[in-house]
Amino acid sequence: MRDKIVAGNWKMNNDLAQTEDLLSNIKNLYKENEGVRVIVAPSFTNLYHSFESLRNSKIEVAAQNMNENSEGAFTGEVSARMLTSVGVKIVILGHSERRAIFKETDELLAKKVDAALENDMEVIFCCGEELNERKAEKHFEIVKQQLEKGLFHLSEEQWEKIIIAYEPVWAIGTGETASPEQAQEMHAFIRKSISEKFGSELANKIAILYGGSVKPGNAQEIFAKEDVDGGLIGGASLKAEDFMAIANAF
Repeated sequence: MRDKIVAGNWKMNNDLAQTEDLLSNIKNLYKENEGVRVIVAPSFTNLYHSFESLRNSKIEVAAQNMNENSEGAFTGEVSARMLTSVGVKIVILGHSERRAIFKETDELLAKKVDAALENDMEVIFCCGEELNERKAEKHFEIVKQQLEKGLFHLSEEQWEKIIIAYEPVWAIGTGETASPEQAQEMHAFIRKSISEKFGSELANKIAILYGGSVKPGNAQEIFAKEDVDGGLIGGASLKAEDFMAIANAF
């Protein structure tokens, strides 16, 4: 049975007071649901506080990014070892905003994945196509390339620490809408691609999350799809009531 996962990516939002308030509200609304993992990803400055605040809770804390190097003259960067030293054991890598705004390449992300795994971290690895790629019907090609270059060098054992998050970038803030059927189609394709490389047994163990504007109103329908194992939630994760409604959609 694959994990069901709802992860909230807070992006560059919330100072310390706002983080404290949101965490408090999430904890008050959180109802443990067996087999469902709830993860929050605050900013770097609030990771340690969030970990301490959630220490006695089953809600987990993730980082939104990390550097591929273990240490050195990389001003402003944060390493995997720094993250694990404050209790953070999960990191989001390859988010569409990191790829588009900060020009992170598949080759760089492969190095980041390796660094995270060397430090015994779990990786939420993001993949997804943009609007022009979807319209050109290159969406399967783009996603497979991202998977192959970012993850297919790993051993089967290392895949135990991998979670996939599919982001249809074309359906986020563009006015376009991705249907639950389109989400299922791509998730099934991702699982098939992993199966072709590593076998169906491994592929069927990998949790694949959907990151295309999941909200309380559509979460249940999306999560009901066979190959959708949860969501990587953006804006809705900044409201405790909405985030917990999504987490309870299973």
